[in-house]
Amino acid sequence: MPIRVLIVVAIAQIVGWGSVSLTSIVGTRIAADLGVDIAAVFAGNSVHYGVMGLCAPFLAQAFERYGARRVMIAGSLVAGPGFALLAVAQGYGAYLVGWVILGAAGSATLTTAPYILLTEIVGRSAGRAIGAMMLMTGLSSSLFWPTTAFLSDFFGWRGTCGVYAVAMWLVCVPLYLYGVPRRATAPAARRSQNAIPAEPPPRTGPLALIAAGTALIAFVGFGLSAVLVELLIVEGLSRSEAIGYGSALGVIQIGARAMDFLGGGRWDGLTTGLFAALAVLTALALLAAGDGGPSAAGAFILLYGLGSGALAVARVTIPLVFFDRATYARSASRIALPLNLASALSPPTFAAVLSRFGGHAVLLLAATGMATATVALLALARRRPRAQLTVRA
Repeated sequence: MPIRVLIVVAIAQIVGWGSVSLTSIVGTRIAADLGVDIAAVFAGNSVHYGVMGLCAPFLAQAFERYGARRVMIAGSLVAGPGFALLAVAQGYGAYLVGWVILGAAGSATLTTAPYILLTEIVGRSAGRAIGAMMLMTGLSSSLFWPTTAFLSDFFGWRGTCGVYAVAMWLVCVPLYLYGVPRRATAPAARRSQNAIPAEPPPRTGPLALIAAGTALIAFVGFGLSAVLVELLIVEGLSRSEAIGYGSALGVIQIGARAMDFLGGGRWDGLTTGLFAALAVLTALALLAAGDGGPSAAGAFILLYGLGSGALAVARVTIPLVFFDRATYARSASRIALPLNLASALSPPTFAAVLSRFGGHAVLLLAATGMATATVALLALARRRPRAQLTVRA
């Protein structure tokens, strides 16, 4: 994997993810300007994830036919008008339409798309490249939250959306256009004309298990992230302590990604996912059994941070255990639908459970989801391709 390509893709992903996280900084300003509550503002992010998931299966053929590079260029072009509509929205309906456009663009540029791109270039060994990219993109909020705050102080939230609209066209599009090599393989239609046998479709059994496991992992991860500070407060910490522990979580998660990357490919995504899921389950049990003091919270943050950070990489690299570069695009696009829908639904679900039933109910919900995901991963381990079993033996 050329390091230049990896850096180019990582920069574009940082810009893409950092820009759509603007509601975390200017959400209250948007709410005041549009005359809605803050929950309605963050509903835009849920719409974003939901549309990303719904569009993903329809893009599978485009990824196969034209390659990830062209699809990502098109997605970046579409993202510009999405931010522009947010910038000029005078009502809540137009605001949500802006997020619909950004969701459609995100399905072509964020999460699934860069993984397909790296797999096209590297093949099954793309796991290490994906881990390196995720290590870099983990800094998106650290870089863009202060950037958004700075821009909004000078231009307001609407001007900030305008800046990000321009960034899609003047930063992301050129990066993908000139920084990413054209796909070397011929399009599917041309291959069929040359009488080269078509690749078999992804196997249904493993695909369903991967989709279920990764969706549950995302459901737990995004849900706990949304309510983490309030959960720690309910479990007995002061607000300042909860914020401090919550702030440390991101650093630990990036550290876990770094450990996975420095492992040099010694473990595949499935093995990493199994050990990481067990770490998360242990962390949840420790917090539930603790007395609400700093020691129990510290142990929870450490184990949960390591586990969830590794799971973020595992849920992307698990398909590489079962599918080659020819079938990865189709499988990843199908997996993206339940994955993004789970990501969209989990924050309001966890928030509702916390407000109605308390912290232990949230921990029980998270543990149930993670335990079910672990069962799916164990079932996948039994279906590991024979060639890999032979090599590992």
